[in-house]
Amino acid sequence: MPPQDRSAGRTEESDGKALSTPPVRQVLSASVYENIKAMVMDHEIAPGARVGIDALSRTLGVSPTPVREALARLEADGLVVKRSLSGYRATELLTRRGLEELFEMRLLLEPRATALAATNATEEQLDAIERIMEEMRTLPGPTGRYADYRDFAALDQRFHDAIAAASHRPLLADAVERLHSHLHVFRLTSAKVAEDPTLAEHERVVRAILRRKSDRAAEAMTEHLTLSLQRQLRHESAS
Repeated sequence: MPPQDRSAGRTEESDGKALSTPPVRQVLSASVYENIKAMVMDHEIAPGARVGIDALSRTLGVSPTPVREALARLEADGLVVKRSLSGYRATELLTRRGLEELFEMRLLLEPRATALAATNATEEQLDAIERIMEEMRTLPGPTGRYADYRDFAALDQRFHDAIAAASHRPLLADAVERLHSHLHVFRLTSAKVAEDPTLAEHERVVRAILRRKSDRAAEAMTEHLTLSLQRQLRHESAS
């Protein structure tokens, strides 16, 4: 009987461990990211407050490494900022002027992206946009704490990003994606109504895209963004 190649067995075993390690680490990293994001969204970490890596590590019971990775992702989201010598801080809430400027940019970019999507979207992309809408219909709107509306907010972002991607203009799609960062904070403070109008506004956009009506699609997106801004400004005035 030929001798067993034990080194091969060890290689397979070690390879197996190597393959199993990244998913475990990815799950931990994602969990830490979501936990810290919830703290920022719910203002448990106050706007403008310092975000301590060591303190978060102790609070979450993890090493500093996944905390650093999470903060890097949150910086890309626009929810924290990193400053030399002082570390990370939670992003300040947008002022009224900042909110208006943010929507001004969205109104310049997204109606155009939506019109192009009505013309250029593939059947697969149209199906994907419809699936996002179907998922959104099953979820509660943006009320309560972040944990209650996290999935709705994520789908809302996917909806806008999917439309921009369907424009088949990569630079335009990238610009649209980068404009969502501060909106999640404002979702927490938006008016809490029994029937949020976001879905109905989205459905008008989707109907126009599916019918390949580029002008109507752009109008529907303009209407949605304008009404969304008005809702935010009403809340800002009332608070």
